[in-house]
Amino acid sequence: MTQDSEQPLIAHLVELRNRLLKAVLIVLLLFLGMFYFANDLYLILVEPLSALLPETQGGQMIATGVAAPFLVPFKLTLVLSVLIAMPFILHQAWAFISPGLYQHEKKFAVPLLLSSIVLFYAGIAFAYYVVLPLAFGFFTFAAPEGISVMPDISNILDFILKIFFAFGIAFEIPVATFLMVLSGITTVQSLGQKRPYIFLGCFVVGMLVTPPDVISQTILALPMYALFEGGVLASRLIRKPADDTDDEARYD
Repeated sequence: MTQDSEQPLIAHLVELRNRLLKAVLIVLLLFLGMFYFANDLYLILVEPLSALLPETQGGQMIATGVAAPFLVPFKLTLVLSVLIAMPFILHQAWAFISPGLYQHEKKFAVPLLLSSIVLFYAGIAFAYYVVLPLAFGFFTFAAPEGISVMPDISNILDFILKIFFAFGIAFEIPVATFLMVLSGITTVQSLGQKRPYIFLGCFVVGMLVTPPDVISQTILALPMYALFEGGVLASRLIRKPADDTDDEARYD
C-alpha cells in the first residue's frame, strides 16, 4: 500500500473516530441530565402495569436483586439516552457515508433516514399507549385466584424494552419494503401477488411477539400489514429505466 493510499484511509478513520466520539458524548450528556430523574422515569414507564395491580390483593412491584433498585433505573436511563440521541447518531452516520454516495442515492437516502426515525418512534409510542395496557391487563387478570401479583422490576423492564424494540422494528416495514424494491430484490408486482401470504405472516409474527390472546395479536398484525401496503405504494415512486418498463405492473 502506497503512502498516497494510506493517507485517505487514515483520514477516514480519524473522521469515523471523531463522529463516534460525538455520538458517545451526546448520549453521555443526555444520560447525566436524566439520571437524577431515573426513578421517576421508571415509574412513568411502568404506569400501564402499576395502574392495573390489584391493591386489594397486595399487588405491587418488587426487587429480587440486591442491586436492582439502582441498576434497573440506571439501565432504563441509558437506553432512553440512546433512543433520544438516535437522530443525532444517524446524522453522524449519514455525514460519514454521504460523500461516497451517488446523487440519485442521496435523493432517496435522506427521506428514508427521516422516515425510519419517525416510524421507529411511532412504533414505541404505539406499544406504550396501546399494546402494554392490553398485555399487562391480560397477564394481571389471568392470575389464578389467591395469587398476589408482584412482578419483579427487572423482569418488567426487560419485557417492556423487548416490546418497544419489537414494535419499533416492525414499524420499519415500509422502509424495508421500499429498499427491497429499490435494490431490485423484488418488485411491486411480486409483492402484490404475495399479499395473502404476507397478511398471514403478519398474524404469525403477532402471535409470536404478543401475549397469547387474539386482541393483542391483531393489534400488531393489522398495523404491520397496513405499513406493508404503505411501503408498496411508496415503492411505486421509484422510476425504472426505460428498458424495464415492461416489467412494471400496476399494484391493485
